[in-house]
Amino acid sequence: MTNTPGLRPEDRADFESVLRLALGLVDIRSALLGEPTVRTSASLYAQALAAAEEITAAASDEYRDYLAVRKAAERLKGLRSKRFPTGDGALWPALVVLTPLVAGAAAAVLLLIGYGLHLADAEPEFAASVTTAGWVLALTTVVTAFVGLRAPLRTAVRRRSGRGLDGQEPEGGDAVEGAREKRRQALLERGVLPYLRSHPPESLAP
Repeated sequence: MTNTPGLRPEDRADFESVLRLALGLVDIRSALLGEPTVRTSASLYAQALAAAEEITAAASDEYRDYLAVRKAAERLKGLRSKRFPTGDGALWPALVVLTPLVAGAAAAVLLLIGYGLHLADAEPEFAASVTTAGWVLALTTVVTAFVGLRAPLRTAVRRRSGRGLDGQEPEGGDAVEGAREKRRQALLERGVLPYLRSHPPESLAP
């Protein structure tokens, strides 16, 4: 890939993609009809790449916002991986799913034993203890199931509204992609297109 000056390596592909998109627009293609050759398009493409630092400056605010959102998302991802370091980060989801299942099964067994002992009038103190333990586990099942459902429900609400509960954009990949697209749009409209319209390719220059 071309070594585009003034851009981070991971953002060169975005710049070149926007540049190719701009070169394919009707008014830019019409300007090249005088000599519609690969050499002419390539010349204009090379000119724009050489002026990448000047062009990207037009969308510097959006680029700065994009980098800030991306850095925040990477930091959040790092914190989550440190908090749940096992495997690919699947420890917490596994616990959320398994805890209510295990607690519910244990609660059912203890309640059956406890009430069975009550009905049989056998060891009332032990039966009361078993029954109490069963109800504690039943309550644990309800609480852990609620905790497990809370995260997907909040995510669904955020995605539906397009914003977080605090009025900010959603966390993670959605926010990063949104900032990236905003920056690409600004780069196209305020950077690449004005440059191409005001700089004819050298092969066509008088």
